[in-house]
Amino acid sequence: MAVLTEEQTMLRDMAREWADNESPVAAFRRMRDEKHAEGYDADAWKAQAEMGWAGVLIPEEFGGVGMGHLSLGLVVEQLGRNLAATPLSATSAAASAILLGGSDAQKTEWLPRIASGELVATVAFGEGPSFDPAKVATTAGDGGITGAKAFVAEGDGAGLFVVSATDGVYLVPDGAGVTRSHRALVDARSHAEVRFDGAAAELLSADPKLAGQVTDRAAALAAAEMLGLAEAAFGITNDYLKTRVQFGQLLSSFQALQHRMAKMFTELELMRSAVEGALEAIDANRSDVDQAVSLAKAIAGDTAKLVSREMVQLHGGIGMTDEHDAGFFLKRSAVLEAMWGNAAWHRERFARLNGY
Repeated sequence: MAVLTEEQTMLRDMAREWADNESPVAAFRRMRDEKHAEGYDADAWKAQAEMGWAGVLIPEEFGGVGMGHLSLGLVVEQLGRNLAATPLSATSAAASAILLGGSDAQKTEWLPRIASGELVATVAFGEGPSFDPAKVATTAGDGGITGAKAFVAEGDGAGLFVVSATDGVYLVPDGAGVTRSHRALVDARSHAEVRFDGAAAELLSADPKLAGQVTDRAAALAAAEMLGLAEAAFGITNDYLKTRVQFGQLLSSFQALQHRMAKMFTELELMRSAVEGALEAIDANRSDVDQAVSLAKAIAGDTAKLVSREMVQLHGGIGMTDEHDAGFFLKRSAVLEAMWGNAAWHRERFARLNGY
């Protein structure tokens, strides 16, 4: 478990308090039922930006607070506990791309707008039904950028796209030549297929390593959200077992169920260690960031899947209904597990990075 500074502890506690008071799971349910075009509550996003969360990664000289990925992960984790629909992770991943590969002019142009919450940005890399960053057919030239990106998170409302092409990574503002098609996934969040047909684009970097670095940062944030989701699912299930009476006894008194809860608890502790370790590796710019992220994403995917499924099963019949929140955790877990490479993909990558 990471040792937090006083500032990080305050940030985590503030995020937890805000999420519990202003963005409980009921707020997500309301957003889903109201079918917001952007896939999130704009007022809630404004409030998050005003608290400085959109600029956690961004240095002070560009309007942010420059606290790093571990600090951002703490915020994302707390929002994940309540399934808060927010473009924070997608926008932060796009900001990290600009920080890693952008020129001073590009940073000056885009980062202050991202830090203020004025601009929602996202990363558009995937081109197929399953994650494979090596398969890129999008091309760029004098006529603009052309290609299609599948399942772009926050693609419905983003004003700036970080797009991978055959010769590098580009910045593509929303405008002529950009077409979005909403993709309705089970988590009721914003996902879109985004097509570029000669759209205006600016080269961010031709470094072949940049796409992988951005992918690692996006995957680490997805793992942080899964950590919060899994912790909340475990807590809700634990409380239910302590109050639900069956056959004249509390469910928590049955040893078989105690063993299942104990297994989940130990897996959650391992998950926290791996996720926080990956975020710390990114902040330290360690040489093994790719390995740390793949380890974290693989463990996070397996554990979130385990806990969310057990949540549904241990709640019995009520857990299968839309009236109960259990299904929300299961569905969001399934989508996050697939984003930026599922557990199997990251296990294979981890093995390959270690020479196997």
